[in-house]
Amino acid sequence: MAGKFVGAGLKPAPTARDKIRLSIKVNGIVQGVGFRPFIYNLAHKYELSGWVCNSSAGVEIEVEGNAHSLKEFVSEITANPPVLARIEKIEVQDNLVLQGYTRFEIRESIREDGQFVPVSPDISVCEDCLKELFDPADRRYLYPFINCTNCGPRFTIIKDVPYDRDKTTMSEFTMCLPCKTEYENPLNRRFHAQPNACPACGPEISLFDSNGKRVDRQDIVNEAAHFILQGFTVAIKGIGGYHLACDATNREAVARLRGRKYREDKPFALMVEGIKEIKAFCYLEREEESLLLDTKRPIILLKKREDSDIIAEGVAPGNRYLGVMLPYSPLHYLILKEVKGPLVMTSGNISDEPIAYHDSEAILRLGRIADYFLLHNREIHQRTDDTVARIFDGAPMMIRRSRGYVPLSITLPLSGGEVLACGGQLKNTFCLTRGNRAFLSHHIGDLDNLETLSSFEEGIEDFKRLFHLRPKVTCYDLHPDYLSTRYALAQEGEKVGVQHHHAHLTSCLGENGVTDRVIGVIFDGSGYGEDARIWGGEFLVGDFSSFQRMAHLEYVPMAGGEKAIKEPYRMAFAYLLESYGDDAFEVIHSLNLRWDRERLHIFKQIIERGINSPLTSSMGRLFDAVSAILGVKERINYEGQAAVEMEMLASHGEEGEYLFEFLDTLPLTIRVQGVIRGIIDDLIAGTEKGIISARFHNTISTIIIEVCRWIREKTALNMAALSGGVFQNVRLLSLSVDRLKKNGFLCLTHHDVPPNDGGISLGQALVALKKLEE
Repeated sequence: MAGKFVGAGLKPAPTARDKIRLSIKVNGIVQGVGFRPFIYNLAHKYELSGWVCNSSAGVEIEVEGNAHSLKEFVSEITANPPVLARIEKIEVQDNLVLQGYTRFEIRESIREDGQFVPVSPDISVCEDCLKELFDPADRRYLYPFINCTNCGPRFTIIKDVPYDRDKTTMSEFTMCLPCKTEYENPLNRRFHAQPNACPACGPEISLFDSNGKRVDRQDIVNEAAHFILQGFTVAIKGIGGYHLACDATNREAVARLRGRKYREDKPFALMVEGIKEIKAFCYLEREEESLLLDTKRPIILLKKREDSDIIAEGVAPGNRYLGVMLPYSPLHYLILKEVKGPLVMTSGNISDEPIAYHDSEAILRLGRIADYFLLHNREIHQRTDDTVARIFDGAPMMIRRSRGYVPLSITLPLSGGEVLACGGQLKNTFCLTRGNRAFLSHHIGDLDNLETLSSFEEGIEDFKRLFHLRPKVTCYDLHPDYLSTRYALAQEGEKVGVQHHHAHLTSCLGENGVTDRVIGVIFDGSGYGEDARIWGGEFLVGDFSSFQRMAHLEYVPMAGGEKAIKEPYRMAFAYLLESYGDDAFEVIHSLNLRWDRERLHIFKQIIERGINSPLTSSMGRLFDAVSAILGVKERINYEGQAAVEMEMLASHGEEGEYLFEFLDTLPLTIRVQGVIRGIIDDLIAGTEKGIISARFHNTISTIIIEVCRWIREKTALNMAALSGGVFQNVRLLSLSVDRLKKNGFLCLTHHDVPPNDGGISLGQALVALKKLEE
């Protein structure tokens, strides 16, 4: 990938025979991707002399030769860099005094204080290494840690930069003579491949039972696969942490894993050997296949085939989609070759805890879940979960941005100082900035326990060290009880509080490179509002500097506070009370909803007295309420479950919708009592629940169109940004974007950054950068 060229350029004064000297500095993803070997071979191609080395800022090159050859040399650096390289800038100095270099060489790295170089993410095993892995004549035959300059671990093993072996977790493995010969040979694919190793000198795998007793077998992978096929759960140490693996076709094994992991319904991810195998149980579009095969190897949400029962129903109950990925480490390929079928490969943790990545910690925390542990002795320095994505509008849309994408920087439409943004409470990420780059962290998780908070704090320190950052400004969400907020307020320096939904808006603006004032449609579960109420069904007008709340769903009470999130029938009851008053009890009875009547009376009392019943305008809570009224989900076992299952229920082709009204206030208030009454009428009339769900989705889309048109009339703004966790609902997102475009709006949506709270740290950072600029 070519980057920006800076410098005087090659002046035409010298003739082609005259020798000149250039000094070249290359910035970007240029370490750990075979850049120095590429430069070495390029210099030999053009018969140039000099040297190349890594530095704390990138790659530095000194080169001498005739003007024509040097011009071609520089041109080819930008035109044909290594596949995994991302060149951001090249600086060239010419007219330098000749040094009389007689050969071209790779020199030791230069360490410079205060400089940094972007770090490469982890890369799936390449085709060349796979051929060697399964070649009986190769010395790395069936070796689980085979890698080369073009593939293998990067971010998860780096302790510091420059990216040299002594600054990675491979430092404890001394290369044998054959490996060292490869490492030092510029013509070899493993030339300066820092994780280079073989069975004679590199990491090894081992197998233990849940009591920590070693299982001695000659073929460890075969034995682990045998345990999986027998219905056991095996904890497998991977690139960024542990997976819990079981046979995805074995219903009993899947159910057992669910019970032990305390993960009642949330879908498990699958790992499958190849595209052909995936097509046996999922539909696959061209863009989805391309993303599956990408070197980043994310989990992709794919639609289940209705005519296939290969995958146990318990893998993704109540869901039309399966999260599927292809293998990305040599060990994965070896296991799948033995199992010959799809595997559940879910994060190695107890629900709501961070993924385990240290061996002793894994055996302690996962000992009651896994029957066996497939370990290795290459340390993981940075725990990193798998990335989750889906295709929207022909391009990837991140749901969880992590392994394979982190720590790639995001280019910002603003440039400024060093800022730390601490994100939110759920799906936490943090973000650090430098110049016009944002370093959005890997998925941290929900900051609900000490383990996740520790992971959050450790991750921030690692990023500061890797990118040589000392932020002077710290951003935080306005919610006073978020652990990320408390952490931010305890830091030294300037603090910037950013309203939750403003951060969603600016996150979407930032990743789309837009600095203009736009309409923001921000739908999520909850966010602390400027009026100390819980927002979540918001229409804003804003940019990086400020925002104005233009419209929102009418407030309704959450009986029992946060318990209403876990028990959506509480929200359903609140909406029924708003729509029917005391007749709500008769409505509930007529629908044969088996909600505890005594508890409902208690809810009514606490709502009327304002006891632990905060008011919310959340679209996520409205989805929950309708889901409970339909009998889809009265209580949830994971965040967003009620809304997800209602989306899955929706029929295709239905065009009906329900009535709503606007109260002429500022901000405009959206009343949905007519929606609730319409749904009740349909249920009493015996209308299929899939049709009701579709009509509800249509109604929310119409609300979006009507409010955006009203705002356009008021402000003359014609661009709408859609953000927030509700827009992970692709049915609603697609419908709304299509209709907005037909109404003449320009639409901004998320692709590189999650629309959920995993993206708000980026938005927070942009607000702070704008404040610093002003």
